[in-house]
Amino acid sequence: MTEEKMVRIILNDRSYEYDVYTLVIAFFQGIPVSVCTPDSQNGRASGDVPGTYRDGLDTGQEEGILSREQLTIEVTISDRSITAEARRADQLLVRQTAKAGEKLQTGQLPESLAWTQLPESQKRLSVKNALKRCLYGCLSSLTGRTLPWGDLTGIRPVKLASALLENDRDEASAEADLQAEYLVSARKAGLAVSIASREQRILRKMHPERGYSLYIGIPFCPSICLYCSFSSGTIGVWQKETDHYVDALIHEMAACGRHAERPCFPGRELQTVYIGGGTPTTLTAQQLERVCYALEEHFDMDRVLEFTVEAGRPDTITEEKLAVLRKHRVSRISINPQTMNQKTLDLIGRKHTVEQTEEAFRLARSMGFDNINMDLIVGLPGEGPEEVDRTMCALERLDPDDITVHALALKRAARLALHMDEYESISFQASDEIMECAHQTCRRLGMTPYYLYRQKNMAGNFENVGYAKAGHAGLYNILIMEEVQSILALGASGSTKVIYPGGRIERIENVKDVRSYLDRIDEMIQRKDVLR
Repeated sequence: MTEEKMVRIILNDRSYEYDVYTLVIAFFQGIPVSVCTPDSQNGRASGDVPGTYRDGLDTGQEEGILSREQLTIEVTISDRSITAEARRADQLLVRQTAKAGEKLQTGQLPESLAWTQLPESQKRLSVKNALKRCLYGCLSSLTGRTLPWGDLTGIRPVKLASALLENDRDEASAEADLQAEYLVSARKAGLAVSIASREQRILRKMHPERGYSLYIGIPFCPSICLYCSFSSGTIGVWQKETDHYVDALIHEMAACGRHAERPCFPGRELQTVYIGGGTPTTLTAQQLERVCYALEEHFDMDRVLEFTVEAGRPDTITEEKLAVLRKHRVSRISINPQTMNQKTLDLIGRKHTVEQTEEAFRLARSMGFDNINMDLIVGLPGEGPEEVDRTMCALERLDPDDITVHALALKRAARLALHMDEYESISFQASDEIMECAHQTCRRLGMTPYYLYRQKNMAGNFENVGYAKAGHAGLYNILIMEEVQSILALGASGSTKVIYPGGRIERIENVKDVRSYLDRIDEMIQRKDVLR
């Protein structure tokens, strides 16, 4: 990336900054973006911008769109009118206008209902949607590109599709609404609606409103991957503290569980349990056993529909640890290769081999695990269609029950973003061809897509999709994406989510840093008083 390239956004209403900024970086991945108001002298850097992130990830950008001069996009919101203009120096490149109220999420604005009579929340939604359509049109005309997800900038497009289906709409109508209202491609609209329909059938059977889910975080990993920005610590650094961490975690379990003087979510049954991280299997078998025994002591596991543990890194999986998980009725595990190309594994900092992945998977199968998920990432450095095809062929031979296909999302704090100059010669690719390769492999394995979410700075502006065989869909994954059930989260970085009637959501955060969690465990417990 040359230092001359930059996009400046001038926005007169900063309350819409996130929507504007996120849509702009979807078109100009890897180019620094700043946001300022018309009366500001200097724009401030905004959002999660990896400033050294090259013009990669197969964005489809054409050479020459950005010259040595700064590109300025001015967005003006006035009452219901929105204007978006793109300029380079004094030259007007593109101008688009839109008017709020012409379209709403629920359809056309009724003629009998005056704009002034609308609730403020509905007015704002209408302005936001019109703003994004206007800006999308401007950016699309400027670049000659369209985005697979149109002007959607949120992480939960399937939740939007679910809302359309719940309003007594059939699937075809819901797809048409996504295309017309949010400019989503026909292919992605069909994917979102099919997943929403599948999720609704699963949720109707489990009645999530009657229960809650439990997340337990183990924030340790064997090493930190090149693309990762999670708050995990390497097990080598924290080895002497892991027993203390398990002590604190069990203390938090006891204070929130069924035998506590004031348990969390009284009267609700526990439906799913998810032990994630980090990599939970960085703990020893004895430490895992302590966590599982505490879980059974302090929570009623009799009606749990799904108990997942992220075994994650193959190099942390042993027969002894798997025996502990089987003993405590873990019903679903993840063994995550991310790629089956050794060169890429070495580059991204995963210390296991392709052979270790295969050995760990076969060991788990031999011990009776009949619901195994495998994660992979599309868009990893140096991987194109040939490398992704090699990974998919290897997974097809193993025949897992669930595959999650992630498009690389590069966060500012990831080492790959911070030190991108070291990887200048390495390509980043994500394309329809690559995503279709993954989709076709999952289809041959008898899997269908069952959940989906998106992130900022995703390769090719694509998505993360979970595929599963019949009866193997990850219930916790659906619940956390659809936001239809409260989740109690324990451990460092845990984010408890409380879903109130009517859809209001409140979050209760545990601190991310392991040392702070150990020192402030009683404060973490006290924060959950509202749940009792």
